[in-house]
Amino acid sequence: MGRVAAAVTAGCAAAACAAAAVMVGRRVRRRRGWRRVVRVLEEVEDGCATTVGRLRQVVDAMAVEMHAGLASEGGSKLKMLLTYVHNLPTGNERGTYYALDLGGTNFRVLRIHLEGQRSAVIQHDLDRQPIPQNLMTSTSEELFDFIATSLKEFVEKEESLSETSQVKRRELGFTFSFPVKQTSSSSGNLIKWTKGFYVEDMVGRDVSECLQQAISRKGLDMRVAVLINDTVGTLALGHYHDEDTVAAVVFGTGTNACYLERTDAIIKCQGLLTTSGSTVVNMEWGNFWSSHLPRTSYDIDLDSDSPNPNDQGFEKMISGMYLGDIVRRVILQMSQESDVFGPVSSKLHVPFILRTPLMAAMHEDDSPNLKEVARILEDTLEISNVPRHIRKLVVKICDVVTHRAARLAAAGIVGILKKIGRDGSSGIRSMKTKSVSQNKMRRTVVAVEGSLYTNYTMFREYMNEAIGEILGDEIAPYVIIKVTEDGSGIGAAILAASHSSSSSVDGGQLL
Repeated sequence: MGRVAAAVTAGCAAAACAAAAVMVGRRVRRRRGWRRVVRVLEEVEDGCATTVGRLRQVVDAMAVEMHAGLASEGGSKLKMLLTYVHNLPTGNERGTYYALDLGGTNFRVLRIHLEGQRSAVIQHDLDRQPIPQNLMTSTSEELFDFIATSLKEFVEKEESLSETSQVKRRELGFTFSFPVKQTSSSSGNLIKWTKGFYVEDMVGRDVSECLQQAISRKGLDMRVAVLINDTVGTLALGHYHDEDTVAAVVFGTGTNACYLERTDAIIKCQGLLTTSGSTVVNMEWGNFWSSHLPRTSYDIDLDSDSPNPNDQGFEKMISGMYLGDIVRRVILQMSQESDVFGPVSSKLHVPFILRTPLMAAMHEDDSPNLKEVARILEDTLEISNVPRHIRKLVVKICDVVTHRAARLAAAGIVGILKKIGRDGSSGIRSMKTKSVSQNKMRRTVVAVEGSLYTNYTMFREYMNEAIGEILGDEIAPYVIIKVTEDGSGIGAAILAASHSSSSSVDGGQLL
C-alpha cells in the first residue's frame, strides 16, 4: 500500500507540475503578447508624433504650397481654385432668397428671409428629397426637370403661406458638391460625376445653365445667382454673422478649406479685377502633402488600398472618412502579432467597417468598465470578452489617431493665416520689442463646420489646443474659431442675397 500511495503521490505531483508548467507557459505567452501589442502602440505613437516644431513645419509647408498654387496651374498639390465670389455678405442684406443644395442622392431646397443689420435668419426648410435612382443615370433634362419641379412646388407652397408678396425676381444660391471648373460666380462646367451619378450628357456643360433652363421650362421666375460648394457657403455664413471671418474649413466625411485672398496675390490670373480687391479661393486642401506630415505604415497601406492612391493625402490623415479605418488597421496588426484580442476576427479585414463615429464613441467612453468600447468591439468587429486593460488599449489607439488628426488640422488652419498675414509672424518677428497691440494684430475669425468638429469633443479640444500652441500666448487670443451650421443651405441663400441683381450692398474686403 505504501508503494501505491507513493506512486499516486508522485503522479499527482507530476500532474501538478505539468499544470503549473502550462499555467506558467500561458502567463509567459500573455506577457510576450502584451509586450508585442505595447510595442505596436509605441511605434504608432512615435509615427504619429506632432510636436509643436513639426506642426510649425507643416504650417510653413501649407503656406508655401498655397503660394505655388496661386502662381500657376498645376504648380502645387493644392488646386487653389478661383470661385469668382468677390462679394461676401455684410449683414445688411434684406429680402427673401432661396437655396438648392445638391450634394448626393438627396437634395434640399430652402427659403430664408433677411432684415438687415445681421438679423437672425428666418428659415423655412424643406426636408431632404431623394433623387429617384433612374434619374441618376438619365439625361440632364430629366434630372433637372425633376429638381425644378420640386423647387417650384416648394416656392408656391412657401409663398402661399407668406404675408409678403414677391415683387421682384427670385434669387437662388446653388450648392453643387461635384467636381466643377468654375467660370464665374454663377457658372461652372461639370468635370465628372461622383457618388453614383452618371448623367453623360452633362459632363463638360455649365451646371447652372442646365438648372436655369429647367427652371424656365417650369415657368418659375428665378435666377441662379451663385454656384458654390459647401465650404464657400460656410465662409459666407460666417462672414454674415461676423465681418472678421476670413476663412472657412469643413471637417466631415471629407475636408476642405477656402479663404479670402487679395486679387493681386493671384499671379496665375493677372488682371483679375474686383470691386472689393479680394476673392474667395477654394483650396481643395485635402490634397495637400508635405514630407513633414507624420505618416505611418498604416497610412501608406490605407492609401495604396484606396480607389485614389497618392491623392488626397492630407484628407486621409484628418477627415472622418478615414480615422476609424486607421484604428481598425492598428487593431488588426495587434491581433496578428498576439492573442490579446483572441482569434483574429474576420471583421478586422473589412475596410471601413469601423466608422469614425464608432471610434469616437469608444474614445469618449467614460464608463468605469468601458462598456461602450466592449459593445462596439463585439457588435462591429465580433471581438468579445475583451479584458478592461485591453479596452483601455483600444481607447489609447483612438486617442493617438485623433490627436494627430486634430493637430494637423490646426496646422493647416494656421498655414492659411500665415499666408494672409494673420498669424502675427510678420509683425512679431520684425518688431520683437513691440507688443501685439502696437503691431495692431487684427481679430481673425475662422468659420468651421462639419460633424467631425462639432460632434467629436476630443477632436475639437485637441485642434483648438494645438492652434493656441502654434500661435503662442500673444497671438492666439486674436484668432477665434466659430462654428457655423448649414453653410451649404443657409450660406448659399445668403450669398444669393449678396450677389442679387437688385442688391446694392458692397462685399466684404480683406485689407
